Amino acid sequence: MKLYYSPGACSLSPHIALLEAGLPYDLVKVDLRAKKLENGDDYLTVNPKGQVPALALDSGELVTEGPVIVQMIADKAADKNLAPSRDHADRYKLQAWLTYINSELHKNLGPQFAPALSDDAKAFFKDRVMGKFRYVDGELAGKDYLMGKQFSVADGYMFTMLSWAERMKWDLADLSNLMAYKARVGARPMVQEALTKEGLLKAA
Repeated sequence: MKLYYSPGACSLSPHIALLEAGLPYDLVKVDLRAKKLENGDDYLTVNPKGQVPALALDSGELVTEGPVIVQMIADKAADKNLAPSRDHADRYKLQAWLTYINSELHKNLGPQFAPALSDDAKAFFKDRVMGKFRYVDGELAGKDYLMGKQFSVADGYMFTMLSWAERMKWDLADLSNLMAYKARVGARPMVQEALTKEGLLKAA
């Protein structure tokens, strides 16, 4: 498999999932602004959406959209318990978290990286996201991870969103459950490895 990624982008989520799953993969870096691969090839010929992540399967099929990709990765390594089985009631809880992160956090955080957006507009989106983070903080009370005691692919996605907030130097100190959670996920060896491979963390 090949994971098309951009350092620190939302493709960090499936990158973490691949490492946690222990599946073999190759990393292919994408320049999202130029829509080019490192070798100069046009990324749009690979993924017409022009976005990351994209996962090229050994069959030649290309899978896009992060929440779909991480569920596929989890299903390919079912013994790692990165997602409840497809017929388990908790699978819908996982999908609810993935959907919430995708629609309520990801899509409201994204505008912070738009240079053309006014400060007032960015402040509006920040206020929306902070409200969502407060909700997550409450849901994490007494839990190690979003699903309880078990790390899941939703946690890699949530960690990525929290990393974006950190990059923008947002103060989340009063959200103690969320900050403890971020530290817990960030300390996982496979998360550390993903960050290192993407050049976001210096190797020890």
